[in-house]
Amino acid sequence: MQTVETLLPRNAILDNVMTRPAETSEKLKEQTDNFEALILKQMLDISMPNGNSLFGDSAGSEIYRSMYHEELANALSGGFGYSELLFNFLSDRLQKK
Repeated sequence: MQTVETLLPRNAILDNVMTRPAETSEKLKEQTDNFEALILKQMLDISMPNGNSLFGDSAGSEIYRSMYHEELANALSGGFGYSELLFNFLSDRLQKK
């Protein structure tokens, strides 16, 4: 089974990433923000009660509640510190290689 590492030397892959640090940094920040949003959505799903009067007791209320939690998590992501911590850690790892 061929992988990227077998097709290209490891240094060539890292050099390619390091030649575009601004683009890589933007993509990394976007992904860490998305990861933080995922964590926040899970926290909201667990912590917010199901008996919320905002959605009622209709057949689709669970879907609306999930959509609400997802949008709330996306709006809050980037401000809790998880994203920044992960971004700094991964940036340091990229620079060391």
